[in-house]
Amino acid sequence: MKTLAYISHFLVSTTQLTVILILTAAVFIFFIVVAILKMYKLKAENKRLTEMESFKSSVDESYKDFTEGHLYDNK
Repeated sequence: MKTLAYISHFLVSTTQLTVILILTAAVFIFFIVVAILKMYKLKAENKRLTEMESFKSSVDESYKDFTEGHLYDNK
């Protein structure tokens, strides 16, 4: 009889188990929301950097190499 009382002391009720599962789910949902927000911020940053890189390449295309002139003897 003493062992049964000892074992029932460690048993968890359905209400306690439900609360623990809800809290665990809430923590995971929080982490998922944070990850999704971070993903959108990184996507926006990537788009901004890509547009900046394309602007930079269009500026570089207008540059002409001056070493092809007659002073450097490049043929």
